[in-house]
Amino acid sequence: MKEPLIVLENINIRTRDRSILSIPRFELFPGEALGVMGPNGAGKSTLLKTMALLDLPGEGTVFYRGKKVTDHSVLDVRRRFAVALQQSLLLDMTVHQNIAIGLKLRHRSRREINMKVEHWMEVFKISHLARKQALHLSGGEAQRVNLARAMILEPEVLFLDEPFSALDFPTKVQLLKDIKQVVSKTNTTTVFISHDLTEIKYFTQRMAIIMGGEIKQAGSTAEVLSEPNAYAASFIGEWSRLLT
Repeated sequence: MKEPLIVLENINIRTRDRSILSIPRFELFPGEALGVMGPNGAGKSTLLKTMALLDLPGEGTVFYRGKKVTDHSVLDVRRRFAVALQQSLLLDMTVHQNIAIGLKLRHRSRREINMKVEHWMEVFKISHLARKQALHLSGGEAQRVNLARAMILEPEVLFLDEPFSALDFPTKVQLLKDIKQVVSKTNTTTVFISHDLTEIKYFTQRMAIIMGGEIKQAGSTAEVLSEPNAYAASFIGEWSRLLT
């Protein structure tokens, strides 16, 4: 069995009056696409931020490739990840410049940057938008730029926090097909948060149901959908029977 890429151990994140996240142990394995579902306020985004090292937990430990992530190592490890959010958060510059920004900050050569930007624009079918101002894009175009900006960094783990939820159905379907093909071809480990069970079933091999800051069930996507426990069933309800 593969060694886990990321391990969360004894994670506890609290506000004054309630637990936000309580994870005794959770593992992410290389090359897998993991889906995370749960009701609003369940802790999905907090889980993603913790796994992506956007926030180090005050209590508990994150391990990356078997080594504890510390205050000294967190920046180096975080550079191996990329995050794409529901809001693309593009900068007020051209599409080409937005996609290039991560490599520029890493002081890559202009030749390398241009070559990789052109490659990822072609992959995401946005080459014709290269000189267009990013703030004038449609929702689907902006999300393609967002994903190209993430993938140009060649991340070991891609974190997707409901990136398709604001898109119309045809745009969402095509973009799901494209990003699934990309992560499969590049063997990029992916964590995908979504409210849409059809997206989770299509995109992931393993899924976790989180409720009240706790992971109530985790397993293969097919297993969780066909044999949900009481907690998972209370959330996904009739969807699991409709989709299996």
